Amino acid sequence: MKPALKAILLAGVISTFLASPIHSVADQAASEMTAVATAFLNALDDKQHGVASFDFGADERLNWHFVPKERKGLPLNKMGDEQKALALALLATGTSRNGQLKALTIMSLEKILQVMEGPNRRFSRDPALYHVSIFGAPSNTGTWGWRFEGHHLSLNYTIVKGRLTSGTPSFYGTNPAHVKSGPRKGLRVLGVEEDTARALVKSLRKAQLKKALVGKEAPQDIFTSADRKVGPLKHQGIRSTALNWHQKELLMEIVEQYATRNRAEIAEQDLEKIEAAGIENIYFAWMGGLEEGEAHYYSIQGPTFLLEYDNIQNDTNHIHATWRDFENDFGIDILKQHYESVPHN
Repeated sequence: MKPALKAILLAGVISTFLASPIHSVADQAASEMTAVATAFLNALDDKQHGVASFDFGADERLNWHFVPKERKGLPLNKMGDEQKALALALLATGTSRNGQLKALTIMSLEKILQVMEGPNRRFSRDPALYHVSIFGAPSNTGTWGWRFEGHHLSLNYTIVKGRLTSGTPSFYGTNPAHVKSGPRKGLRVLGVEEDTARALVKSLRKAQLKKALVGKEAPQDIFTSADRKVGPLKHQGIRSTALNWHQKELLMEIVEQYATRNRAEIAEQDLEKIEAAGIENIYFAWMGGLEEGEAHYYSIQGPTFLLEYDNIQNDTNHIHATWRDFENDFGIDILKQHYESVPHN
């Protein structure tokens, strides 16, 4: 299995604020997040601080979504330059270089939508309408979390007892999925996610395709949407044991593409869990057309995880791609273990 990509960090900001020794990569990841989140909060005025901050146990922590809507949290367009720089530094502590590039480019697509939809558009299209929310008090020993979210982007991270434990739910989307005109013609932010899966499904022999193709028509959207808790989908598709070595390689390339949007420490933990649960227990399912330009959907799921993708809306030029952990979205499983093992009054 390929190693997870290294996270890209704003080293100058982070090294300035690191305050405690680092004993492991998980501790380092959490320390970097704590340092930058603390610096971000300290740069806000009282009103901004109130908008950006929530109790860790607040219902808002689980209130994630990827559609254009009114959101809580502090948006980039309500920040000064220093505050924006720190907000983007926080984003960089959670993502790999690949994930950060995708996230920032997805944000930039709002400007293209603004032009495409014109002055009578239904939604505001603003590349700075992305919100930062901090849940609990950032601490090198405590439990807290943060979210970076706006249209087609929702990244959620949880730190328990000073250790980074979860980077899901993780959602990336693109509209347009393929920029077909203008100065950015040809841009496809999630092109690898589409092309690798299509290469896999088209490599299947007739008997294999019969198992993998679980619906001739693509669904209206991903099945889990912004559910707070997910479980295995009823449709499974073809089991990895029914694939040849090349097809298995394509399957795992897709899985790694999703997992490694998060920084290396998170991705490696997720991939290790997947391997421990058995690569042989992973299923690939496809719905819709097989050719480029046809509405389509796919899912990959194993005992510990689910990823879903669709390209259905806007004349099949609008992608949703989500990565979920069955037990540990929002750090729920680790938090449960922690509270069961430590007495709380």
